[in-house]
Amino acid sequence: MKKVVLPLLFSLFFPSAALAYDISINQFVEHTALDEAVRGFKDQLALEGLTVVYKLHNAQANTSTVLQIANQIMGEKPSLVLAVATPSAQATAQRIKDIPVLFTAVTDPASAGLVASMEKPGGNVTGTTDMSPIALQVALIREIHPEAKTLGVVYNAGEANSVVQVDILKNAAAEYNFKLVEAVTVNTAGVFQAAKSLVGRADAVYLPTDNTVISSLDAVIKVCVENKLPLYAGEPESVRAGCVATMGLSYYELGKQTGAMAARILRDKANPADMPVETQKNSSLVVNLGAAEQLGVNIPKSVLDKASEIIR
Repeated sequence: MKKVVLPLLFSLFFPSAALAYDISINQFVEHTALDEAVRGFKDQLALEGLTVVYKLHNAQANTSTVLQIANQIMGEKPSLVLAVATPSAQATAQRIKDIPVLFTAVTDPASAGLVASMEKPGGNVTGTTDMSPIALQVALIREIHPEAKTLGVVYNAGEANSVVQVDILKNAAAEYNFKLVEAVTVNTAGVFQAAKSLVGRADAVYLPTDNTVISSLDAVIKVCVENKLPLYAGEPESVRAGCVATMGLSYYELGKQTGAMAARILRDKANPADMPVETQKNSSLVVNLGAAEQLGVNIPKSVLDKASEIIR
């Protein structure tokens, strides 16, 4: 009598459990926020009960490398691609047309050319946006610094997501009576000097979710601590790392949300063209009292009373 191998029997009765998916990840750079998004993505797919083999590629903030990675992923022929941050998403969408592509940590998918519209992406690409509540963040800085006149911003003008955020920031700064002072860098090596150029010119500094700058966050913190220059961020992970406060979203939860979209595509055969780009609904106020002390900032009780997380 012919023996039946146990794994074969298992796969006959539980076909979905036996099926493994290949997912290639094109991540622009390593920093805590993006790493958390990837972790959330993987955790959610595990919760969904899907077996996944991951191939992780990291461009280390090199824009030419993201295209090389996209070409490599084409050869891997995965079931799905996750593109993390705007430059990686743009390169991946440019090269890969016949495999579902999900993006996460992308500020403005429509203006980045990734989707036809937020409601109806129209191609093989969709995902989640990390657009920050910038007006609320500037309002928070004004509440903490009622006498401040100038607000500095450090960003890479080569990142489309950062340009969009700074345009929004200009309007928010004007609304809350700040003069905006810009410090631009083209790469991680220039972040320290860009931050240093704000000393004596800004009363506080704001960092958008700029991948180049956030991957060199320690350099900005060093400048600000040495000069008692209050430092604020566009997302909570940077506050946990040493900025004063933010009203922002959780990149881990954003990654989980993207993972749930991946499960719908892989398991339920959802079409990315018909899946609206998703946003995270809730923002949370995070305050780092230790960083505030280092940077010479007194946090008002009115802010502490509203905080959902206080780091001491």
